[in-house]
Amino acid sequence: MIKTLLRHLLILGIFTTTTYNANAQTKKPVMLNHIAVYVKDLQAMTEFYRTIVGIDTMPEPFHDGRHSWFPIAEHSQLHFIKGAKDITPHDKNAHLCFTVSSVDEFVKRLIAAKIHYEDWPGKANSITTRVDGVKQVYFQDPENYWVEINDDKY
Repeated sequence: MIKTLLRHLLILGIFTTTTYNANAQTKKPVMLNHIAVYVKDLQAMTEFYRTIVGIDTMPEPFHDGRHSWFPIAEHSQLHFIKGAKDITPHDKNAHLCFTVSSVDEFVKRLIAAKIHYEDWPGKANSITTRVDGVKQVYFQDPENYWVEINDDKY
């Protein structure tokens, strides 16, 4: 009887392990779908991200004049939603980050548009080079959200 019970437990254990491993192999990872940013001036923010950051809008399903959608990865978007009452200050630690092929070339776009940029410590017109060699700059959009541009793994 004990042998039979052990055999059943062993079979059950193998079945449970096999089922668990099979599920682990088919389980999809959690992925970012979108980031929503509540804004006061949708038109200014949309134009800024198109012309300065360099991402274009994509069709959005609402067609209500309150949304702009930008593709930021294969299945991820940045959404701006109109309706904020005020433009408020934001800390640099809370920022959006985009990767470009050349930070130096991107900085030329900032200079041409007369947009203040700085390195991580806050030195104006400077580029940070991290210990891993990645270059980065920071600037603010029309609603004071911080944006980082870097050349990480481009």
